[in-house]
Amino acid sequence: MEFMAKLITCEGIEGSGKSTQILNLATHLRNQGREVIVTREPGGCPIADDIRRILLDPANQQLCPTAELLLYAAARAQHVEEVIRPALAKGAIVLCDRYIDATIAYQGFGRGLDLALIDQLNQVASSGLLPDLTLLFDLPVETGLGRALARNAVALENEGRFEAESLAFHQRVRDGYLQGASQSARFSIIDATGTPEQVSERMTRRVDAFLGAS
Repeated sequence: MEFMAKLITCEGIEGSGKSTQILNLATHLRNQGREVIVTREPGGCPIADDIRRILLDPANQQLCPTAELLLYAAARAQHVEEVIRPALAKGAIVLCDRYIDATIAYQGFGRGLDLALIDQLNQVASSGLLPDLTLLFDLPVETGLGRALARNAVALENEGRFEAESLAFHQRVRDGYLQGASQSARFSIIDATGTPEQVSERMTRRVDAFLGAS
């Protein structure tokens, strides 16, 4: 059976569980015989991974919002050119942990940068490539931040710059995501509360329906 290439993105606030669920989804789709590429933003290729280290390092609290925005755009341009477009050209399903909607939510709603400017940069950086489906893993910010901080403490990750932001910042990010989801049919909101197994079941049911309809 021949399958069609698709770009499916996973979005959500810190601690929403999307990074775990994207791996569950990859396994689910591979068991159906589909070719799947799992990637992430910022990052996904060596140049973009170097930019990721700058963006997420807690030591870089002085990074100004405009520089942050431009670094995300630069990482995305490289990632799309080097990873996403070639994978789609081969007929793969690309599962991407964060993409253009994260920039709107974090730098637009969270930082308060101009949304029209962000749309322009997203267009340039992605060369117009939109997701076919965006899964938004949604849960209260207090729950998500609690999970994220506990995860970082255990994993000793050096990527906690955004977890250090205020609760109000993360609420603005969540509000931005929900507003975007209300305005675009490509979004599907996944209730991210409950056990990982419950969330995974909600997700795979939605993706299977989408791919069946496609």
